Amino acid sequence: MNDALKDRVEARKHELLAKLNDLKADSKTGAGEARTKVKHQLDELELHLKEGWDKVSDATRAKLNQWLKN
Repeated sequence: MNDALKDRVEARKHELLAKLNDLKADSKTGAGEARTKVKHQLDELELHLKEGWDKVSDATRAKLNQWLKN
């Protein structure tokens, strides 16, 4: 496992969770769409890590690096 990748993914996850909490309190037009997008990103992360960090394959590492770019 790559600890640097895990740290970057965890940091991005926390950023997205904070953003989601902010969006939940936002009643502006477009906030609902933004919430849906953030939820999708978090769901995608969970899908990549469904087997846990100990079983992250090279293919999953590549997907996680791509996820970080989005």
